[in-house]
Amino acid sequence: MLPAVAMLAGCNAVLLSPSGDIAAQQRDLIIYSTVLMLIIIVPVIVLTLLFAWRYRASNKEATYEPDWDHSTLLELLIWAAPLLIIIALGALTWVSTHKLDPYRPLDRVSATRELPANVKPLIVEVVALDWKWLFLYPEQGIATVNEMAAPVDRPIMFKITSSTVMNSFFIPALAGQIYAMPGMETKLHAVINHPGDYEGFSANFSGAGFSGMRFRFHGVSEGDFDKWVAKAKAEAGNAGELTRDAYLKLEQPSERDPVKYFATVAPGLYDAILNRCVEANRMCMKDMMAVDQRGGLGMAGAYNVAKLDTASRKRLGIDDSKAKTYVGAMCTPTDLSGSANASVPL
Repeated sequence: MLPAVAMLAGCNAVLLSPSGDIAAQQRDLIIYSTVLMLIIIVPVIVLTLLFAWRYRASNKEATYEPDWDHSTLLELLIWAAPLLIIIALGALTWVSTHKLDPYRPLDRVSATRELPANVKPLIVEVVALDWKWLFLYPEQGIATVNEMAAPVDRPIMFKITSSTVMNSFFIPALAGQIYAMPGMETKLHAVINHPGDYEGFSANFSGAGFSGMRFRFHGVSEGDFDKWVAKAKAEAGNAGELTRDAYLKLEQPSERDPVKYFATVAPGLYDAILNRCVEANRMCMKDMMAVDQRGGLGMAGAYNVAKLDTASRKRLGIDDSKAKTYVGAMCTPTDLSGSANASVPL
C-alpha cells in the first residue's frame, strides 16, 4: 500500500482544487453528490460485513428465524432513506443544471464577490483544428495557436466551433468541458480567480494527433494581459497576418504544433469558419439557410408557396398575414441580375 500511496502523492488533483469559480462550483457539486450517496453506501457496506460475521456458520449464538419475512420499521428505513436522498439529489441537480449552464452569463466573480456592473466579458473565439487549437481575440485583433491568456477575475465568454470533426474544449482548472462541432457554435462563460499557468486539452478523441492537442492557459493580471497581447503582436512580426488563405493552410492536419501568434486577423474570419465558407467560392451556411427559408433557389418551392389558393392559405392560418419575400433567382458574376435563373414566374 505504501508504494501506491507514494505514487498518488505526485498526482495533481486539479478537479478538486480548481482556480476558477465555475470549476469550483462543479467541484462542490461532485462532493455534495458523493456525500449524499455515501449516506446509503457506507451503512450498506458496514451492515453487509456485520451480517456476514454475525450469522456465520460457526456462530451458534445467532438467532435463527427461518420463517421471518417482514418488519415495518426495517421497510421504512430501507425505502425512506434512499427516497429522501434521491429527492435531495434531484433538487441539487435541477438547481445546478440551470445555475451552471455554460450558455448562462456569469452573475458573480467568486463565491464572495458579485460581478461589477461595468465589467465586460473578454470574448475569445475558439476553433478546434486537426490537431491544434486556434484562439481569436476580436477586441484585441490578434490570434494564437496552442496558447491563450485571460485577466484574473474578468469574465470570459468563449465562442467555440470546429473546423472538421467534433472535439471537446477543456480547461479543468477553469470550467467543465464543452463540445466543439463544425458548422455549429457552442458557448462557455467562465472566470479564472487565481494567477497561474494551466493546462487545456481536447477531451474527445478526434484522430491521430489527438494526444498532442494541448495548449497553455495563462491567468494573469490586467496589466500582464496587455503585455501578453503586445508580445503576441511583436513576436508575430510583419508576416503574422491571419488571412483567409493563411487560415486554410493552418487548417491542414498537423501534430504537436508550437505556439504561434498572429498580429492581425482577417475581418469576419471566425464567422466564415463557423459558416463553412472561408473559401471565396463557397456559399455561407447562414446565407444558404436564409435562401431555404424564402422558398429555396427561387424555383418550385417559392412558386408553390406564393401560389397557394385562398382555401389553403386559410387552412394554414396565413390568409391575413403580410406578404413575404421569396428568392426568385440567384445572381452570378456573369449574370448580376440573375435573369438566367428566374425560370419560374411568381
